[in-house]
Amino acid sequence: MISKTQKRQMRDAVAEIRARMADAARAAGRDPKDVLLCAACKTRTVEEVRYSADLPIDLFGENHVQELVEKTDAAAYNGKPGHFIGHLQTNKVNKVVGRAALIQSVDSTRLLDKIDAAAARLDVVQDILVEINIGEEASKSGVDADGLFPLLESAAAKEHIRLRGLMAIPPADADETAARRFFAQMRELLAKANAQHYDRAQMDILSMGMSGDYTAAIAEGATLVRIGTAIYGARDYSKKA
Repeated sequence: MISKTQKRQMRDAVAEIRARMADAARAAGRDPKDVLLCAACKTRTVEEVRYSADLPIDLFGENHVQELVEKTDAAAYNGKPGHFIGHLQTNKVNKVVGRAALIQSVDSTRLLDKIDAAAARLDVVQDILVEINIGEEASKSGVDADGLFPLLESAAAKEHIRLRGLMAIPPADADETAARRFFAQMRELLAKANAQHYDRAQMDILSMGMSGDYTAAIAEGATLVRIGTAIYGARDYSKKA
């Protein structure tokens, strides 16, 4: 059961986030409509997500396959798209392809092959982003900058995959100056990727920026920001396995 206080906090939080997103876009000479708000709803209940779906949120992002399945089966997104934004294991691809409107975290040819095969069986075209490990952190998934273009070429050759852009998470300890540098690198990589004119690609999404740095990401060209705690509050990991 969501309390009235929780509902009010969510409404106020989304209104503030939307205002800050719009201000950041305008300051960068951009149209606020060109930046989507993705609610990162890891560990959030179906009821919480269903309530938030009535707020001015554009789409939802799930880190865990079981939560994507649970919430899509319960129609918790209220008709809005659900993206998969976490690390995707190859043995769980079949549960995500055709269910997620977009998979944001593709980082290997092996994963590409699995996604393409699953999409072929369903006779669908699966939208994806390629995830870049922009900070070159050993603890994070994502392709490095040197491996990006070979992976993009592989993705463009897949009949049942459509490239939609790039995704990244800068190092958590990056200050605003460092974060903006990483975001600027991502913008430049997307521009270079677009210049390749890949077949069947529509490279229009740059997914970067979270609760602590989304205004900086928008300033550097983000078209989609992924925000969780700033909407829902601190996560209670005891609720989910």
